[in-house]
Amino acid sequence: MENVHLVPEEEDDDLYTGYNDYNPTFDSEDLNNDVGFQQAVRTSHGRRPPMTAKYPGTAIGGRPIGTAYGSRMPVGTAMGRPMTGAVQDGAARPMTAVRAAGYSSSIARGSVFDPLGQSKGPAPPLEKQNEDTPEEKIKILEKKVNDLIEESCLAHAHGDLQLSLEKAKEAGRKERALVRQREQTGTADHINLDLTYSVLFNLANQYASNDMYTEALNTYQVIVKNKMFNNAGRLKVNMANIYFKQKNYTKAIKFYRMALDQISNAHNAMRIKIMQNIGVVFIHMGQYSDAITSFEYIMSENPNIKTGFNLILCYYAIGDRERMKKAFQKLICVPLGIDDEDKYIPANDDPHANMVIEAIKNDKLHQMERDRKALAEKYIMTSAKLIAPAIESSFAAGFDWCVDMVKGSQYVELANDLEINKAITYLRQRDFKQAVETLKMFEKKDSRVKSAAATNLSFLYFLEKDYDQADRYAELAMSADRYNPAALINKGNTVFVKEDYEKAAEFYKEALRNDSSCTEALYNLGLTYKRLGRLDEALDCFLKLHAILRNSAQVMYQLANLYEMLEDPHQAIEWLMQLTSVTPTDAQVLAKLGDLYDNEGDKSQAFQYYYESYRYVPSNISVIEWLGAYYIDTQFCEKAIQYFERATLIQPTQVKWQLMVASCYRRSGNYQKALETYKDIHRKFPENVECLRFLVRLCTDMGLKEVQDYATKLKKVEKMKEIREQRVRSGRESSARGRREGSAGSDSGQSNHGTSAKGERLSVKLKTLPGSNEPYEASTQQEIDASYVDPLGPQMQRPKTAARKRTEEDEFADEELGDDLLPE
Repeated sequence: MENVHLVPEEEDDDLYTGYNDYNPTFDSEDLNNDVGFQQAVRTSHGRRPPMTAKYPGTAIGGRPIGTAYGSRMPVGTAMGRPMTGAVQDGAARPMTAVRAAGYSSSIARGSVFDPLGQSKGPAPPLEKQNEDTPEEKIKILEKKVNDLIEESCLAHAHGDLQLSLEKAKEAGRKERALVRQREQTGTADHINLDLTYSVLFNLANQYASNDMYTEALNTYQVIVKNKMFNNAGRLKVNMANIYFKQKNYTKAIKFYRMALDQISNAHNAMRIKIMQNIGVVFIHMGQYSDAITSFEYIMSENPNIKTGFNLILCYYAIGDRERMKKAFQKLICVPLGIDDEDKYIPANDDPHANMVIEAIKNDKLHQMERDRKALAEKYIMTSAKLIAPAIESSFAAGFDWCVDMVKGSQYVELANDLEINKAITYLRQRDFKQAVETLKMFEKKDSRVKSAAATNLSFLYFLEKDYDQADRYAELAMSADRYNPAALINKGNTVFVKEDYEKAAEFYKEALRNDSSCTEALYNLGLTYKRLGRLDEALDCFLKLHAILRNSAQVMYQLANLYEMLEDPHQAIEWLMQLTSVTPTDAQVLAKLGDLYDNEGDKSQAFQYYYESYRYVPSNISVIEWLGAYYIDTQFCEKAIQYFERATLIQPTQVKWQLMVASCYRRSGNYQKALETYKDIHRKFPENVECLRFLVRLCTDMGLKEVQDYATKLKKVEKMKEIREQRVRSGRESSARGRREGSAGSDSGQSNHGTSAKGERLSVKLKTLPGSNEPYEASTQQEIDASYVDPLGPQMQRPKTAARKRTEEDEFADEELGDDLLPE
């Protein structure tokens, strides 16, 4: 007991006093020098047999294991408890046998506190997996197959169908290699059937997407015939869809019914969809009775809008009036499963609730609800317009019945739209009076319907050129709904025709402020600026419009016309080239391109576009005239003949085309044909002086006896012409003397003097005709063609083809009013 140190009672204030003090008794690293430990080992308590058996070859074999009750501590008090207060060099030991977590006696020797053993350095690297084993190769190959399937699906989602098919084929090849590898390693029982199914299903889908229907059907057949695949029979729906695309309707119905047999009644939604497909196929086959059977079953089990609409179509096809009415009543009673719009309107001042409503007002769920409702309204409107003329003796009575039915349903707001469609139907039947009367019924309705009806009335009166009534109803539409862009456009149109362009521009601008996407207002504003001469602002309007309507031919033409007015022919040509990509067969656009190239001096390009214009419209006189003149300039008079003959057919009363044909024969050296042509012209136009001159000239050159007859006729015609000119001159002189101002009389005198000089020149030049022995080309053309300038001579100026410049009033009526004034 002399080595036992008891804690005095007065020191019992703190039970853990000296707990963190270092005591060399617990230093296991220097046990050989520990006197107390060595003494305990030498006692009988330390020589007790060990508590465990000996294990030869181990560190503990043959050596007694010390415990807290044995070798480390001597036996304590009479109660048998181990002594906990052994004194070592007078130091007090702690009052517990369990040391604190992380406590080590080595701290006193300067070592770092490291309970987790991090000072030993990083852990050794993990052992690399051996990829040469068959199981590892199979796992890697399975991962590659899954990655290829995913890449194929992503490519299909991005629209790259060819790449998706290639990835699907590669996945199929690797999956077959995987199956062979499992068979070689003897693990065929562990083949991943889900992976095989995924590969085949994806490959079949990609074949179908690339319109490779035969390959898709063969792949689906492989899946369906394999009994190891669960629920593979459902894929017969996909096979039926492919047969439907191939218009093999008999097989499509067969596979739809096979799929229907393999789907239990628990999957009712799937069965309904297959039944709907069967009904659609029967419609394509013309078997409306069978289709009606399918659709009636669906409407009795799970009605929906599309099926109700298809049922009405079938009844309309067989002409069953009563069943059409019943089907329409069922259609408007189909529940849509959407919430009321009122829930999206803030009802109180709760900011939190208002924030929630604002957040869900335009979310995807609400958009889906709006789309579903819009689709239902579209089907109901179409059904009403379809059956209205068929269910009653007149379409007006049918529309009235449909309106009454709709007013008693959840689509009560469609009743007014049906009334407006009734007016539009009158318009299509050219019954404008009834249309106007129907629309006038809405003058006492609510503001929205009143504005729509007044807008359409303004449109109708504008087309009838009753601009006062059009202006009146445009004002009425604006007063009912000032933010109606169509009403503002109509008001601007009525001001435009009165040439008050500044005010019209203000209305168009206001329409654009109310609806920035209103293309009609932007187009009209551009035309207004064009009329005002503000070409740069007009150009800005049409460039903005082109950004919205990329393929509008009218917008492209306006841009080309504006650049031409701004004297930028290169830009005008560029826009016309873009226009030809949209309307490649527009002859007027091609002719305008030819005119621009001709002005630029590029005759070959001009000829190309003029010729293309002639191919599409061979009756354009200006194009024909240009082509004929082009061949004359290039010394191909024979080719010019066909164009002037075409002009003769178009304008048989115009003598100049026939004179051009004769002149072409004369220039090409075919004098006999030229003489016959001139004779034919003389028979048709016996008083034509130019024809008689050329006849005298040709007969003289060819030595014909008919020259005297034609010369006599020429003198008579010229004499008659002089008498007429004298009468006209005398009439002008007498009228000039009666005028108050002398300036007008002097102008008339100069004109008459010029005419007289011209008549004298005619008589003089005829006396200088060449003799028969002189060559034909010896005489100058100016002497022969005294008053008639040969249209094919070198001094002729080639015609400039006019562009397709429709009057802006016509463009106004076509484009500005062709907006949404009349709903479809």
